Amino acid sequence: MWTEEDQAQLLAIARKSIENGLQSGKPLVPETETASNPLQAIRASFVTLTLNQNLRGCIGSLEAHRPLINDVAANAYSSAFKDPRFPPVSAEELEKITVEISILSPMEPMQANDEQDLLAQLQPSIDGLLIDDGRHRATFLPQVWSQLPEPALFLNHLKRKAGMPLESWPDTMQCYRYHCDKFREQTA
Repeated sequence: MWTEEDQAQLLAIARKSIENGLQSGKPLVPETETASNPLQAIRASFVTLTLNQNLRGCIGSLEAHRPLINDVAANAYSSAFKDPRFPPVSAEELEKITVEISILSPMEPMQANDEQDLLAQLQPSIDGLLIDDGRHRATFLPQVWSQLPEPALFLNHLKRKAGMPLESWPDTMQCYRYHCDKFREQTA
């Protein structure tokens, strides 16, 4: 669905937004009128930054609410400067950072009566997962399966990320799956 030209444009916008943040302290606001129709579509995205193959920032939108090109620009900026797990990206780091973009499908509600029911429904390496118990909420993109390939381990780490007790499954628990189209900068 995403042409090489669209992918290249989104990756360039992400990098330019981070550069703009270094220069002005603000994200880039791209020209949506000149973008291809897919890039003007209202879509949700995540931008993941890695440095030496280690996570350096990852921020995104779970729900589509603006044109994809704007979502990528805003999330690239936030990944570089607003991810609370990391200090802001420096100009020196930017040269070595790899940008990856994940474009999310719409959320699909899952009917899970308990944790075992959810685990049986998960598709490792395919599903992204959002869990929400009304007080805590967290998501893992599908690419997290490469580090946590066992469904129970994947879910426990996600519950920990959300701040949920590992042993509980509240009646208010809501689960959503989604898929991603992802692409990244080519590294030398």
